[in-house]
Amino acid sequence: MIANVLSIAGSDPSGGAGIQADLKTISANGAYAMAALTALTAQNTQGVAGIHLVPPRFVQDQIAAVFEDIRVDAVKIGMIATADIADAIAGALETREAGPIVLDPVMIAKGGATLLHDDAVAALCNRLLPLATVLTPNLPEAAHLLDTPVARTRDEMAAQGRALCALGPQAVVMKGGHLQGDDSPDCLVTAQDAQWFEAKRKATPNTHGTGCTLSSALAAHLAKGVPLAQAVAAAKTYVAAAIAHADELSVGSGHGPTHHFATLYPTSKRSAE
Repeated sequence: MIANVLSIAGSDPSGGAGIQADLKTISANGAYAMAALTALTAQNTQGVAGIHLVPPRFVQDQIAAVFEDIRVDAVKIGMIATADIADAIAGALETREAGPIVLDPVMIAKGGATLLHDDAVAALCNRLLPLATVLTPNLPEAAHLLDTPVARTRDEMAAQGRALCALGPQAVVMKGGHLQGDDSPDCLVTAQDAQWFEAKRKATPNTHGTGCTLSSALAAHLAKGVPLAQAVAAAKTYVAAAIAHADELSVGSGHGPTHHFATLYPTSKRSAE
């Protein structure tokens, strides 16, 4: 049976992040993808020009419509934008059997635009973190949630992961892409343990939507019943391949997207290898 995954997030018309990246990622990782929109954005690879929020009640109605008709095996939550939307999502999920919930605290776009209002941070922490199976912050997002300096070492990453676990999620994947150096390690933190997942950093401007992509891949694998640590490893491997082959795309002149279907598309480059 093919697993069903619901993404609750904002739209990126350029296709590299948000709902569009989620749908591609979930599909590429072997699950059926569904979507409930929280916001429409006007953006491309160079930045965000505008944001139009979906009314909170309609966000809730979209989620309810899916659950009333379709089995949901996992949920990914991305851009929530406001406290009211966070409350609407929490209200829609807390009374339903949603399976694992992967929460990606989308706060700032690659181009620097703010995607989470200040008043929404408290709502995210109070309403959504306790529902989350896994929280997937990058280092600036983790620091913002904890109101602390950005982690600069592996020890600080693990410590902040434990502090975030204390706020409610069952586990935290601390994404180490902002660390200095040649490596890009991620750390899976639970109340009992911290486990590291290693990868070499690839020098490329094509990293738009990597957070959305990792969290969606993780949700897809959890929906299929893959154990958490194995799901994190599979998601990281998928993202690494999507980044490694991003230069096969020709999309925009700024922070380009990753290649979500890198392992599925035949290309002249791969054929020649």
